[in-house]
Amino acid sequence: MAIFKTKSAAETEKIGCLLGKTLPDGSVVAMFGELGAGKTAFTRGLAAGMGINCDVSSPTFALVNEYRGAERTLYHFDMYRISGWDDLYSTGYFDYLEAGGCLIIEWSENIEAVLPQDCIRVTISKTENSNERIIEITGAEID
Repeated sequence: MAIFKTKSAAETEKIGCLLGKTLPDGSVVAMFGELGAGKTAFTRGLAAGMGINCDVSSPTFALVNEYRGAERTLYHFDMYRISGWDDLYSTGYFDYLEAGGCLIIEWSENIEAVLPQDCIRVTISKTENSNERIIEITGAEID
């Protein structure tokens, strides 16, 4: 497990970028953290680290956003409103697992039972300082 402390959204993005540089195709990144913890900021950095230059935004209403780079694809899920199998199937989650790109999933606690056993887990926690975050990453080696 790697643990990082960040003091800004830009620093959170840098940690995401470090992970993105080492992320193999087909990886699933399961994100955990409360509202406003910095999951989307982390995803912006992850996309940049993967070589994907695009505007990353929370897929709250779309449920999934697709970001394509010259060589890689990232599927960004928001499972906040997922409350059962029908909801989960409607996102196309199981199809995306087979698509060959990488998946990053916000609100993974809502689909924990169907996360791949080898997924990378990222937990982002707020601290008493409003800008500070603790980021714990398991299942991946980053510097």
